Amino acid sequence: MITTNIQYQTLKEIVTANFQAAAVFERYSLDFCCRGGKTIEQACAENGTDPFQVLTELAGIAHTEPGSNDQELQWNPELLIDHILRHHHAYVTKMIPVLYAHTQKVASVHGQHHPEVVEIARHFEQVSEELLQHMRKEEQLLFPYVRMLSSSVSEGHPIPAPAFGSVQNPIRMMEAEHQHAGDELYAIRSLSGNYTPPADACTTFRITYQELQEFERDLHRHVHLENNILFPMALQLEQDLQPTGMTKEAV
Repeated sequence: MITTNIQYQTLKEIVTANFQAAAVFERYSLDFCCRGGKTIEQACAENGTDPFQVLTELAGIAHTEPGSNDQELQWNPELLIDHILRHHHAYVTKMIPVLYAHTQKVASVHGQHHPEVVEIARHFEQVSEELLQHMRKEEQLLFPYVRMLSSSVSEGHPIPAPAFGSVQNPIRMMEAEHQHAGDELYAIRSLSGNYTPPADACTTFRITYQELQEFERDLHRHVHLENNILFPMALQLEQDLQPTGMTKEAV
């Protein structure tokens, strides 16, 4: 439930308490995941938004219960990782070739009269390559280690110390990459006028903007689940293991 002192909370704290707030923040282009460590007043000051309008809309959901999408807060790390892989990594993997083809086509056909679509295609090509590499690192390195941490805590057995040292190190890298991906999509949002197609836009042009908007929304949810829920869980698991000596020295 969103509390009455939300003006003192960060965007990520508000969304973690009730994900329905995410839709409000997205309407005002307030980044609650990659740059979510700011208050509403601070975030609004940066993009010229009236904080009173945002607070007024949030007041409408202040007394609602968190939606079903917030059940992830109650899940263990293994279930949360499975959800991220099944819903978000799978979605990104499926949509990247689709959106790459669409953005390139729109740039080729409409770029002369709408030069912003050429820039949009360039930004999407950049972020798509980075996201695919990013997800591979999570799937091959970070997520398996978080599963091991969770298993070690629940079953009481030691695990080898990882070559990367503390789990804080890959988490910092993932968070930095999340922020860069968010910046690239924010640039696309700005270039597209909040995904508003021009009057002469063809069907592919319009569909591409709709797909890009949905892609950004999914990334926000994806990053929120990792930055604000999974990664703090992993850090806590590692901390829980330290006093017991349940990690082995790396060879």
